[in-house]
Amino acid sequence: MNTNAATSNTNTTNFSDIIKKSVLENFVSDISIAQILITLAVAFAIGLFIYLLYKRVFSGVLYSKSFNVSLIGMTMITAVVIIAINSNLVLSLGMVGALSIVRFRTPIKDPTDLIFLFWSAVAGIVTGAGFYTLAVIGSIVVGLILFFFIKKASVDTPYLLVVNCDNEESEQAVTGHIHQAVKRYNLKQKTVTPGSIELTLEVRLRDAEGQFVNKLSELPGVYNAVLISYSGDYVS
Repeated sequence: MNTNAATSNTNTTNFSDIIKKSVLENFVSDISIAQILITLAVAFAIGLFIYLLYKRVFSGVLYSKSFNVSLIGMTMITAVVIIAINSNLVLSLGMVGALSIVRFRTPIKDPTDLIFLFWSAVAGIVTGAGFYTLAVIGSIVVGLILFFFIKKASVDTPYLLVVNCDNEESEQAVTGHIHQAVKRYNLKQKTVTPGSIELTLEVRLRDAEGQFVNKLSELPGVYNAVLISYSGDYVS
């Protein structure tokens, strides 16, 4: 009976010693300088790739260079944080608590910007964890997909066409001319008042904008035609 108790105490002591030893080792663990430099180099290369891609596919109104540069910084900073977390168990617990109180209040106007921000953070996490191949291949694949879909969607500039005519006959003439002159169109709004009809359409033009508007204004019953360029999405 005494032997069993002694064995139990020995097992408990050994388990406790293992936990203490693990914690103490994590307090004094060193990080290889070569690993740090390689990780930062890979993170910078991926961040630069994201930077160039964002600059290439940006289709908004105002391009923000500071936001684009922050993508590189986010990739590298996240990689540094993950290196520290991987090298020290106790430090990782402290960082989780510290980072949980960080709040970012910068408004994101375009959902595409949110994709690039999340991509930068994920690339930094994967790179900091040491999965360089996954980070590089994943970034290349994601970049190609974003480039293909974003650039393909922005080949044809969308326009809003506002036409004012006086009756249904002139409206039919307008829609017939639009059907022949543009690649595709979509009626957004129609307002009918006594003696006036206003049409708002989204169009994708084939020819020059000026010629299209001039020909449209010459149609019988049309007394106003305005073509407005805007950044929108066309749903076919």
